[in-house]
Amino acid sequence: MAKKAPNPIDKHVGSRVRMRRMMLSMSQEKLGDALGLTFQQVQKYEKGTNRIGASRLQAIANILQVPVSFFFEGAPHTPGQTSGLGEAPSPAYVSDFLATSDGLSLTKSFMKIKNSKLRRRIVDLVEQIAGEE
Repeated sequence: MAKKAPNPIDKHVGSRVRMRRMMLSMSQEKLGDALGLTFQQVQKYEKGTNRIGASRLQAIANILQVPVSFFFEGAPHTPGQTSGLGEAPSPAYVSDFLATSDGLSLTKSFMKIKNSKLRRRIVDLVEQIAGEE
């Protein structure tokens, strides 16, 4: 029996839960305890394997100290769907990057650099290494 692929929206919401949890340096176990769940259930939510219900999403938002809308920022649009807001969603690669431990660590450290010229030079260096001009 073939496994059903996770819904792209469920996967996106789950990755945003993971990103925010990691930003707060919170473990899956701690989030699970706050929700009355196992860390395995949190893991399934974060992968998009299990869909998060509305009341559970509200509870997660409260625990992670963000509005529910945070989890839908940059969500993929399905064909025929319009946001009604007139603005394009942020590129998925940004939220995918921020959802990784490396991306989150790099972003946190980069934002601690107060000298804007030094930050710009670091961006220039990374662009050169990546081969962008």
